[in-house]
Amino acid sequence: MRKPWAILAAATLTTTLAACGSPSENAAQQEGDSDLTTLRIGVNPVPHGDILGFVQENLAEEAGLNLEIVEIADYNQPNPQLAEGALDANYFQHRVFLGEWQAANPDDELVYVSDVHVERLGLYSTKVEDVADIPEGAEIAVPNDAANLDRALTTLEAEGLITVDPEAGALATEKDIADNPKDIKVTPLEAAQLPRSLGDVDAAVVNGNYAIEADLATEANTLAWEPDGGADYVENYANGLVVRAEDQDDPAVTKLAELLHSDEVVSYIEETWQGVVFPVENQA
Repeated sequence: MRKPWAILAAATLTTTLAACGSPSENAAQQEGDSDLTTLRIGVNPVPHGDILGFVQENLAEEAGLNLEIVEIADYNQPNPQLAEGALDANYFQHRVFLGEWQAANPDDELVYVSDVHVERLGLYSTKVEDVADIPEGAEIAVPNDAANLDRALTTLEAEGLITVDPEAGALATEKDIADNPKDIKVTPLEAAQLPRSLGDVDAAVVNGNYAIEADLATEANTLAWEPDGGADYVENYANGLVVRAEDQDDPAVTKLAELLHSDEVVSYIEETWQGVVFPVENQA
């Protein structure tokens, strides 16, 4: 069922490109009776869209905000749409992903406002019930974007399935596997395809948001969780609110960041996803 707060579809975003000012400047120019500042925010549907939906339904109006939540399943779309002005912000990515995108698009300066939550990668299977049962020559699917591929390899290494060359650096790929005692075939796929791949592979390392959407907690066996690397883990892989550089101090953006760290939102995240997604403490 379509969520009532998911107002816009990605295909309609071209109509918003004329709005070139900051969110608060645009609100001041709007006619009508509303005193609310509207923010158009591109999100992955789960959990990002659900979290912003909770904010819209319970907290936004009192804070003077109206959230237009734009669900975008493709990881490759929210940053270009934000840079072009079709969005006021996006909320779907971690710092490593943003850094990779920014390196490829140096003329479009996007900045983190605040981390909000972390989604743990998990190793799932519909064929085996334990990591020890993964057979010789097994095929394991992993995310194909550089940042999450590295996280997936770290997960497999933590479970003793492979060893990654320590000289590989921060963004290792399957080509950097130095030891592979079970001769496992590591197959990178688009992150959104990973839950569907479980019928064709022996196991898959799946991003938390896609695991939630596919209900892998009940539809598959959870073999392992991504290891928690401490402070660096949160620093690198927390998902956060991102805006154009010129908007990072906009009052409406600041207010939304505050709401995303409110006690109400923290409780909502903890109660809804019980560990698969966990909130980041307020950095203010």
